[in-house]
Amino acid sequence: MSFKDLGLSDALVKAVEEKGYTVPTSIQQKAIPVILEGKDILASAQTGTGKTAGFTLPILQYLSETKHPKYRPLRVLVLTPTRELAAQVHDNVREYSKYVNVKSAVVFGGVKAASQIKTLKQGVDILVATPGRLLDLHDQKAVSFNRIDVLILDEADRMLDMGFARDLNKLISFMPAKRQNLMFSATFSNDIKKLAAGILRNPVSVETAPQNSTAQKVSHKVFNVDKNDKTTLLIKLIKDGNWTQVLVFTRTKHGANKLTEKLIKAGISAAAIHGNKSQGARTKALKNFKDNSIKILVATDIAARGLDIPLLPHVINYELPNVPEDYVHRIGRTGRAGAAGEAISLVCSEETEYQNEIEKILNEKLKTTVLEGFEPTDTAPAKRAATQSKGSFGKKSKSSNSQGNRPKNKPHFKGNKTESTTGRGRTGAPKKKR
Repeated sequence: MSFKDLGLSDALVKAVEEKGYTVPTSIQQKAIPVILEGKDILASAQTGTGKTAGFTLPILQYLSETKHPKYRPLRVLVLTPTRELAAQVHDNVREYSKYVNVKSAVVFGGVKAASQIKTLKQGVDILVATPGRLLDLHDQKAVSFNRIDVLILDEADRMLDMGFARDLNKLISFMPAKRQNLMFSATFSNDIKKLAAGILRNPVSVETAPQNSTAQKVSHKVFNVDKNDKTTLLIKLIKDGNWTQVLVFTRTKHGANKLTEKLIKAGISAAAIHGNKSQGARTKALKNFKDNSIKILVATDIAARGLDIPLLPHVINYELPNVPEDYVHRIGRTGRAGAAGEAISLVCSEETEYQNEIEKILNEKLKTTVLEGFEPTDTAPAKRAATQSKGSFGKKSKSSNSQGNRPKNKPHFKGNKTESTTGRGRTGAPKKKR
């Protein structure tokens, strides 16, 4: 099957082929025809399988086939959880729309809003945004949602994990009731299903791989090591393997900074990327990593969904995530588009419970080994068990997320209607086919 067979225009097919793609991926084959029919969709696929093109291409076709008035009202909105993912999605939109008459823009926090407001005033057809900055711009009356035809939630599960439930509800309350809704996510928790029930109308479900599955060509390896020996082992692995492009994940921002300093001190070029870094610093670090100016990029889970690095050979979990699904998102940065990749985890005694939870959702045992000279001697109890034992009245304590600030607000959805602060919800009116 070709992209032409999916019903895409010659202009879009030409742009896709110039990117080097001739055969649609499984998620693209299943999602594109459904979206072109104007139906709502609930799509799940492992990372690196072409989800972005799966919604970008049919939406660009819809926009290009619609007559443009002199003033371009915003008609398609793509919401993403992180700045990096927003920038990545917008890059794809620009590349695929080079031969069609569609204007796009991206807005996110961390940079001044003035230039973003100026761009929006000139009129755009499709906007990629993070929820927080978009709400700010709406409050400033710099953007209107009155003409939204299509709403796309990309990595919806991560948005809920990061505490964006209220922002999503508020944004949706400003939009027309009649619109097409597309929800793409790597996993679907109960909260995501509630969100979908409140937004999507008779959605077509598309799933190309079991939930929490990883790319087939990614090999998994665990090194058991004492906590205090992790940095030394990491440096040895990098130097002995002569690795030139490695993405390393830590659980905290402070840990990312500290590890980066130690790597640089050991003569290994490295940079950190996390939420406390300015947008300029994050963009620079990612650029230097992509063009191989630095060998190691140390990141918190903020980077797990928003980094698109072709042929990234190695992902290392310096610390295992305490949310097992995040393991899938982290290692999804390697083994993309059918390429081979290696996921290595450095696991100390405190993290054994995390490893058990990860193996449970993957439904496989991770290959575990001990490197000579790094035999573990620490017998500290698993952190999850230790946390539970400290909880009051025997109750399990809530674990923090990778950023150390598990969002307090849980999503609230009543029935099939999204709860909003303005009281405006879906009318239930039938959707017209485009």
